[in-house]
Amino acid sequence: MASTTFSGPVTSTNGFIGNITGNLTGNIAGTAEITHTATSAINATATATAAEVATGYITSTSAAATTITLPTGTLLGAAIGATRGTIFDLYVDNTAGASTVTIAVAVNGVLSTAATDTPGSFGDLTIASGATGIARFTLMFASATAYTFSRTA
Repeated sequence: MASTTFSGPVTSTNGFIGNITGNLTGNIAGTAEITHTATSAINATATATAAEVATGYITSTSAAATTITLPTGTLLGAAIGATRGTIFDLYVDNTAGASTVTIAVAVNGVLSTAATDTPGSFGDLTIASGATGIARFTLMFASATAYTFSRTA
């Protein structure tokens, strides 16, 4: 597949082909499939490293309740090359776990207004175990070292 740069609106009559890997910049519309080739397993209460979170996909198979604290905004921002306006999705998969996983934010990570105003949805930081035990969180960077955090699925 050739690499092409476009200016202005682009229309495809045959669709787009392939998976998206790596970093994406700019305005993206439509649908895309994202494949996480690397995942991190966190099976006990701990602070996740920036490298673990940077994979974008954390699994937990713990039989006990687990709290995963995110790294500081400074560490995470450096790990993913964040700047103001960077948006990063983090998936937490507890489908093979036997107890609840709770996410906690660290220094320079704050719950977004949506998470604060609607704690039962955007602010729901717990992930049940079993078939429904998967969640997507979105981190929106206000600078290279600070992010807001919301549950988005």
